[in-house]
Amino acid sequence: MLRRTFLALVASGVVALPAYAQDAKTLNIGFISTESSSNLKTAWQPLIDDLSKTLGVQVKPFFASDYAGIIEGMRFNKVQIGWFGNKAAMEAVDRAQGEVFASVIDKDGNPGYWSLLVVRKDSDIKSVEDVIKRGKELTYGAGDPNSTSGTAVPGYYLWAHNKVEPKTLFKAVRIGNHETNLLSVLNKQLDVAVNNTENLERYRINTGKNAYDELRVLWKSPLIPADPMVYRKDLSPELKKKIQTFFVNYGKGADAVREKQVLATLTYQGFRPSSDAQLVPIRQIELAREKTRIESDTTLADADKEKKLADVTRRLAELDKSVSTQ
Repeated sequence: MLRRTFLALVASGVVALPAYAQDAKTLNIGFISTESSSNLKTAWQPLIDDLSKTLGVQVKPFFASDYAGIIEGMRFNKVQIGWFGNKAAMEAVDRAQGEVFASVIDKDGNPGYWSLLVVRKDSDIKSVEDVIKRGKELTYGAGDPNSTSGTAVPGYYLWAHNKVEPKTLFKAVRIGNHETNLLSVLNKQLDVAVNNTENLERYRINTGKNAYDELRVLWKSPLIPADPMVYRKDLSPELKKKIQTFFVNYGKGADAVREKQVLATLTYQGFRPSSDAQLVPIRQIELAREKTRIESDTTLADADKEKKLADVTRRLAELDKSVSTQ
């Protein structure tokens, strides 16, 4: 998939750009594929135009078909700024020279959002217990593997908690972005799917319809830290400061009325400063899942299992310590 995504980057012309330099005339900002690229472009383009004017540098949007596309684009320095979910941001930080600099604030001022498991309201599926009992009869819409609300959070808090695995629980599993999964449930093409509160709000803005009128929420996750904005670590300190200042102050300056309208279309109130520290809860989830996998792996020799478990336990302890010292 990564090779296919990178070839798509080549075809789009993004990778034809020279490696970033401080005096570059163009920056690329990448967007995760939570819905159709046309919807995302309409919503984000006014902010991108404002960012170009503020930086004095042309900023071009890039919309990938999956999360891996933005991660790989940043890894190869063909995307310098990106809007990510927390899980994808973790991958960008760990292997693509990424650094979290801000996070979004939703329209109600919430510091995050929630993952949801949904069915149609006219479905006879009334609970998670019903889903588990009848899984072999049902089709399930899963999220992108690098999606926080579509995979990481429900994988840990929903499926692992109930000791089930979607790929063996359901009759069929289909991976899609949030918009596709939502429409598939509404149109009776899927029985049950994961989504999130942000996407349902975007659906309301885009269509004028309230999806909750037609959906039943079977499960709601703990609060997920708000989507992070990420830039490459090797951008100059001056440029990084300008980018962060732009986002944090957007909607607060002399043109606040217009900028707030742009933010409203994005379902945001604004942006707040952030750092890689916001990814700690997601790292804890991933390590806890890894620990469970190791414990249940019957192919590992006892000594190897003990070594792997000790390593995971150490990394979890380091994360716990980092939280306590913040």
